[in-house]
This record gives sequence, structure tokens and C-alpha cells, in this order.
Amino acid sequence: MSLPEPPTVPRCYRHPDREGGRSCTRCGKPACADCLVQAAIGSHCLDCAKAARPDVKTRAKLASSRVLTPVTYTIIGLNLLVFLWMAVTDSSTFRNGLTRLHIDYGLKAVPMQTQGEWYRLLTSGFVHFGILHLALNMYALFNIGALVEKSSTPLKTVLLYTAALFGGSFGALLVEGNRFTITAGASGAVLGLFGAAVVGLRRDGFDVFSTSIGTSLLAIMYLTFRVDGISIGGHLGGLVAGGICGFVMFPPRWKVYPKWLAIATPVAVTVVSIVGSIIYVNSLTFR
Repeated sequence: MSLPEPPTVPRCYRHPDREGGRSCTRCGKPACADCLVQAAIGSHCLDCAKAARPDVKTRAKLASSRVLTPVTYTIIGLNLLVFLWMAVTDSSTFRNGLTRLHIDYGLKAVPMQTQGEWYRLLTSGFVHFGILHLALNMYALFNIGALVEKSSTPLKTVLLYTAALFGGSFGALLVEGNRFTITAGASGAVLGLFGAAVVGLRRDGFDVFSTSIGTSLLAIMYLTFRVDGISIGGHLGGLVAGGICGFVMFPPRWKVYPKWLAIATPVAVTVVSIVGSIIYVNSLTFR
């Protein structure tokens, strides 16, 4: 009477001298422990694992979308460098004190009209009153800037931020320009990013105020009207400028605008804000 033959042990498809204790859950080939890769479900052989990897272009795109927001980091870095310069020049910068640099670079209508210091429309967006003022603006910029930049391109993000900054300066001049006050800070530009994001989400059909962006914007606007010393005009001007840009730069998925329009709109908003600021300041009479 003959005995049954012993069962055949499967061999690794890459190493015939090794036992293949398990099989690839994708193709079914037996493989040894060195030739299996853990997958989301089961294990894949090396050939299947390689075939499942995205191509180089896709991997580069995924990596950049997770890491790179160069414009946001650059703007934050510039604000930090300016604040460090101010602190080295005058230590009262840390104590919310009014320094010479606030006087020289903050938004103030009188020297703009009498001495033509229109650079203040830009430089005021990088000057802050104290470390708390800087920290709050940079924290908001870090969050909303990264979100906007990942949904756009570096160039469009620069143009959007610039338009919001000049829009904020224009708004501050319209509301507070006839007073002998100095306005400074990045909050107008940051609110412009909020405005663009809110408009873009709304046009895509989202309930904006059920998101963290909407609730954060509501909180900021509440503080704008409740806390003394905050530039109402600067916040509203930046918000409106960003909203106008966002209407074109972030259209709904079913609507396609010419690509050049996403560039031309923030440029136009910037030009209108600068020209409007010059005309308005030159029309003021100070006593």
C-alpha cells in the first residue's frame, strides 16, 4: 500500500530556494518575507508594490502640495525681520510703544500729502505695534495664507496679498485719514486673504460660516468694531479688496474665466487703491 506524497511547499517567486510562506494579496504569487511589502490591505510582492507607485511627476506634485507655501513663509519672514529691526532700533517696540520707525513708515496722511511719502501705503503693512500685534497677525497669516496658496499659485498669491494690502491702506485713509493718527500692521492684507477664501468657498457652494474660516472671520470683525485702536477702515478695505479678487481668482468649478483675468484683477485692484489713495489724500484739508 503506497503512502500519499507529502504536500508541496510553495517557493518564493524570486528565491526558489526559500519557502513562500505567504502570497501577494494583489497577484497571488508566493513570496518570502523579504519579498513582501506591507500594504493598506494585506501584503504586496515587490513587483506589485512598484507598479502601484505613482510616477515621478505625481510624487513631486504631492510632495510640493504638502510642504511648499513659499509666499506665505516669505511674507511672514519679512514681517519678522522688520519687527527685529524695529526692536534693535528701539526697545520700546516690545511694549507697544510708538517708535521713530512707526512715525517714518506707518500710514499717515499728512506727510503723504505734504512730502509725497506714498511708500507708506506699502511699508505700513509691515510695521506692527508690539509683539502681540505681530503674533496675532502672523498666526492668522500662517493659517489662511497656506490655505489660499495651496489653492492657487505663488504668483497669484503675491498679487492677491499686494492688492489686499493696498486696499487696506486705501480703506484706512478713507475712514481715518483726516485724523492725526498712524495706522500700521498686516491685518488688512490678511483679511484680504480671508475675503478671497470666503468668496471662493461660497461660490463652490459651501456654507462658509459653518467652517473655521467663516467663524474666524466673524470673530475678527467682531473685535474690529468692539476694540478701540483697531483700524476699521484698514480691515474693511483689505476684506473688500480680497473679496473682489477672490470672485475672479477662485471661480466655481463649473465656470471658466480666461487665465489672464486672474492676474489682471488683483493688479487692477492694486492700481485703483493706489490712485484712489493719492486722490483722496490730496483732497484733504488739515487743521
